[in-house]
Amino acid sequence: MVSKTRERFIEVARQLFARKGVENTTMNDIASASAKGRRTIYTYFKSKREIFNAVIASETDELLSRLRKIVELKIPPQEKLRKYIDCRFDTMSEIVSRNGSLRAGFFRDVRKVDRARKLITDKESALLKEILSEGTLLGVFKIRDLDAAALVITHTLHGLDVPYVRDNISKEGVTQEQLKKYITRLILHGIEGNGMEDKEETDTTSV
Repeated sequence: MVSKTRERFIEVARQLFARKGVENTTMNDIASASAKGRRTIYTYFKSKREIFNAVIASETDELLSRLRKIVELKIPPQEKLRKYIDCRFDTMSEIVSRNGSLRAGFFRDVRKVDRARKLITDKESALLKEILSEGTLLGVFKIRDLDAAALVITHTLHGLDVPYVRDNISKEGVTQEQLKKYITRLILHGIEGNGMEDKEETDTTSV
């Protein structure tokens, strides 16, 4: 019952945020639309920011689930990384696009975007690290610090979320498909062979 009530609040909040916008939705609105009392909603969420974060976490569960399926595929790690990047961009675009006015907020409020990213950064990095680790064990990737590499790549992909979803770089002649291909090539070039050597320490030590 507790779980179902909480999930009900999250789904109702998602719908209201999408239709009315986060700023124009109150905790009372969510409680009323859920057919629950104000006191009940505060049993589960202390603030609108907390329930907003829960909505984002719920939405990104789908992203993490799709990425996990790719990580578990029995294919070469290079191909796995390509599919991972494609899936991540396309799923983020779906999540933002289907949430109505959340889409506008996603682009307008950078701090809100950053808070949402923090909720899944560690989980994404862990999934990506599995691919990098597999490739390193097979000798196709040369990475010294898997944790650092996974985190840097994750933040790099996050930084391209808004340009990809808005498709605003198409004005510069780069389509969404090209963006995915270019960033994939750059990453693979950096972790295959000697692309990520640490020149400051030694000319033969890989990152």
